[in-house]
Amino acid sequence: EELKMMFGHLPLVRCQPSRVPHRNFCTSSKPSVVFVLGGPGSGKGTQSINIARRFRFHHLSAGELLRQEMANVDSPYREIIDRVIVEGKIVPAQVTVSLLEKAMKQQGGSRFLIDGFPRNFDNQQSWETHMAAKVDLPLVLHFFCSKQTLEKRLLERAVMSGRTDDNIETIRKRFDTYERDTLPVVNLYEQRGVVVHIDGERDRDQVWQDVEMAFQNKMNL
Repeated sequence: EELKMMFGHLPLVRCQPSRVPHRNFCTSSKPSVVFVLGGPGSGKGTQSINIARRFRFHHLSAGELLRQEMANVDSPYREIIDRVIVEGKIVPAQVTVSLLEKAMKQQGGSRFLIDGFPRNFDNQQSWETHMAAKVDLPLVLHFFCSKQTLEKRLLERAVMSGRTDDNIETIRKRFDTYERDTLPVVNLYEQRGVVVHIDGERDRDQVWQDVEMAFQNKMNL
């Protein structure tokens, strides 16, 4: 019932045919970037690993890049990233975009999967300013789950990972941030015809079937 209230505007068919003309992104002169968005614990990280293996994408996790930077004692961004993550807020856009561009240059290649970005309009606008002309963006995957499911998954993950941001207070702050800041970005990309919504409540195999279909429909892979 909560899912219906949150995502009632979404199409009933999870994977729709592309509303933009098909292109062969494999031979494009620009690298192809796919954004993977969803609430914390929605399964986007797990599925991103599968996508990277199946479709030969370089997988870049915005959150992981930020955590690595936070662990770097010489980083000028260390303290601000630490403070923002603990508060469940969003790191300044110029920091995240800078780290993503640096990682893309280091990886090389023509296909990049970026999960956990853009998280708000500031992220999106910074990306548009600095990166949009350099890459193609044929697909945005959006994984959605109920708040109860996300909390349960993250608390279970905390037992294994020891991550400082996997506690109930921070989890709820992150979910509120996702609803307030990230969903409007998803809606923006939906207007451009590049979003596929994935029901992350189901088991991994069912979710993966929809993910594969999304790449077939949007990228001809």
